[in-house]
Amino acid sequence: MADDRRLDGNAIGGMMLELFGVEMTTATEVCRTCGTADVVARLEVYMDAPGTVVRCAHCKAVLMRIVRGPDRTWLDLSGFRSIELRSPD
Repeated sequence: MADDRRLDGNAIGGMMLELFGVEMTTATEVCRTCGTADVVARLEVYMDAPGTVVRCAHCKAVLMRIVRGPDRTWLDLSGFRSIELRSPD
């Protein structure tokens, strides 16, 4: 069952920190499909595919895909309308 594989957005926190250089789990994202705003930590994450798939917790639309190779990373953020990062204090 898909629910057995589902993690929350905290599961990609380390990977996002590595890619963006800032804490992303507290960032606010807006889903391009349903328009719901939520924090990245609340997204649904599936890490058992050939890559990592991140879905909206509200409408289940695919927000992000991450595929890592030996010397590169492919990142598809097309499911987001926006991502808001807080400025460091």
